[in-house]
Amino acid sequence: MPTLSYKYRIEPNRTQSAALADMLADFCRLYNAGLEQRIDAYRRRRVSVTYNMQAGELKATRCAAPELTRWSYSAEQQVLRRLDKTFKAFFTRKRGFPRFRAVARYHAAEFRVGDGLTIRKTGRLGFVGVPGDIKVRWHRPLPSKPTSAILTRQGGKWYVVFHVETLVVERASTQSVGIDLGLTSLVALSNGETVERPRWTKRAAKELRRRQRAVARCKRGSKTRKKRVAALARHHGGIANRRCDHLHKVSRDLINRFGRIAIEDLNVLGLARGMLAKHVADASWAQLTAMLEYKAASAGVELVRVDPRGTSQTCPECGIVAAKTLAERLHRCECGCSLDRDVAAAKIVHFRAFGFAPGTGQGSLSRAAA
Repeated sequence: MPTLSYKYRIEPNRTQSAALADMLADFCRLYNAGLEQRIDAYRRRRVSVTYNMQAGELKATRCAAPELTRWSYSAEQQVLRRLDKTFKAFFTRKRGFPRFRAVARYHAAEFRVGDGLTIRKTGRLGFVGVPGDIKVRWHRPLPSKPTSAILTRQGGKWYVVFHVETLVVERASTQSVGIDLGLTSLVALSNGETVERPRWTKRAAKELRRRQRAVARCKRGSKTRKKRVAALARHHGGIANRRCDHLHKVSRDLINRFGRIAIEDLNVLGLARGMLAKHVADASWAQLTAMLEYKAASAGVELVRVDPRGTSQTCPECGIVAAKTLAERLHRCECGCSLDRDVAAAKIVHFRAFGFAPGTGQGSLSRAAA
């Protein structure tokens, strides 16, 4: 069964909010202490400290640092697991050595539901060490009992993310579609439909510049600067929320309409380092792809990734490869094919994934497409 994340806004009072902030600060110090132990052990004795070694010392650490005893023991184990995952990721990709975290930038903690975090019968949440129960905005019901949860702080607001196992629902549609991700059109479909990119960053650029200037004019370390930084963070959060809402609607519409979806296997990280980095980041192809993946898994939809090389240079009718610049937005071929460039690429994506042209069924093409 696929595991999905359900995110809810929580509304702690002033005392509870201060307690949650203290908890994250203590978890951050525990994380940094564990990182320092690993670094010193390897430098001095060439010993690689593991999670099991640090988890075995956690009780002694709580005795040496009484402030840690206020919080859930299992949640502190998750902090050490988080550090262990960071090290394993470093040795896997050979870059990005784990760094010490600032308390102001440590915004999340993981819990096991029923151990450290409890869902009350009243619908409120209880955290070990936090006085009283915290109100939750249950904007949608949980499909089943959650196994774990993440407490997170974003833009001065508190959220809880529950991890829930869901049943796979059989797809209702048997139609297939190829998708081309672009910058002019966010999504172009092999059936000729396109979804315009909203350009959220460009829309908010004027207000963003105003808030950035307000921050720059403040003295570092002052209370006014902290207020201006918080206002800037809220503005960024609003942009991200609008972008995320739009991507959710686009991905849900595609999952509801099609039973087989083909997308390009793009190197988004590499594209985000090029000359179009700002536009690639604003389009959020990786986020849209991730949404399609988990929604397809829960809906029983087949999602296929294909090689993106040459999709925009190949004619979907005759298969001839003709180079085009980025400025050429219309595909024209000697065979008479004239299509929107992104739609033509989506047709090639569809053929590479399923072996037949969209709308022709699962038979062979009368004219080969590359």
